[in-house]
Amino acid sequence: MTHPVSESLKKYSVSIIGASGYSGAELTRLLLRHPQVELQELYAFSQVGNHVSDLYPALGCDKLYRQYSGETENDIYFLALPHGEALQLVPSLVQAGKIVIDLSGDFRLKNPDEHKEFYNQVKAPEAVMTYGMPELFHDEIIRGKAISNPGCYASSIILGVAPLFLGTKSSIKIRTINCTSTSGISGAGRSSKTELSFSEMSENIRAYKVGVHQHIPEIMQALGTSATNPSFDFTFTPMIGSLVRGIYSILNVQLETPVEEAQIMELYRNFYKNAPFVRVRDTMTEIKHVVYTNFCDIHIARVTRSGSLLIVTALDNLLKGAAGQAVQNMNLMLALDEKTGLI
Repeated sequence: MTHPVSESLKKYSVSIIGASGYSGAELTRLLLRHPQVELQELYAFSQVGNHVSDLYPALGCDKLYRQYSGETENDIYFLALPHGEALQLVPSLVQAGKIVIDLSGDFRLKNPDEHKEFYNQVKAPEAVMTYGMPELFHDEIIRGKAISNPGCYASSIILGVAPLFLGTKSSIKIRTINCTSTSGISGAGRSSKTELSFSEMSENIRAYKVGVHQHIPEIMQALGTSATNPSFDFTFTPMIGSLVRGIYSILNVQLETPVEEAQIMELYRNFYKNAPFVRVRDTMTEIKHVVYTNFCDIHIARVTRSGSLLIVTALDNLLKGAAGQAVQNMNLMLALDEKTGLI
């Protein structure tokens, strides 16, 4: 979707459905300071009647969390709800002509059988929206009105290997990708769980959902294949560690034939040369380099003569992995500089 130049000074009204969780709070913070939107309503469920300042004093916002009852008065709606809930709300918003950006997994997967397998939910085949990863689908996002925001793990892995699949017409072929990603505890959401308490997670790390995590089909789909019929061997071990926010991914890639390190570096730098929020680093990245930012850092740690690559990525799961990327998508849809309100 494009807009006339005369609309460049317009302020768009925006509301958040599911505003009281961690991603919703980050959206609130970003939209409050965004120069071309006016944050209107913050809808929640368990926190209805409470003020934002009661839950998140640092936001400096005294708006009241309200119950969502189907309102469509605003220009833009962000949904930051548990999986399955947006399926019920998005169709009416789209029918009303609203710009919609959904942060759940409800509309990411094109294959309803994969959605049922990995999300344990049934959805209609037409329940798919434009996949909102600006570095890969920039033009589609600009033309879109309804966006499915990528998952946090998926963002860290897809951005780490996308140039190998999409950035060249050469003969680079992938044999295997083995991913190990560690997330901060905030990735599990705000709901209280005993296994995520301080006493359980302090000085601790553990794997979970090995081989069955819902981001697996999303990753494969974005790379041009599928979890059902993959074109390469893919394994993913998600882990949760004793940090609040951030995702750190170690990507071991085995190529069919060796490629020179200089060629790999050139490939990555060319692929991301116009991507303001991806930084290809010469030195090792760390969580502290990206936390509280919308950046994804990528470091090619090793290229061997046998054709194996070791790639390390880091991003903030609540920003580039959720709310920040959602605002980046909104900027593109409104024909704004995609960095607006994010730097």
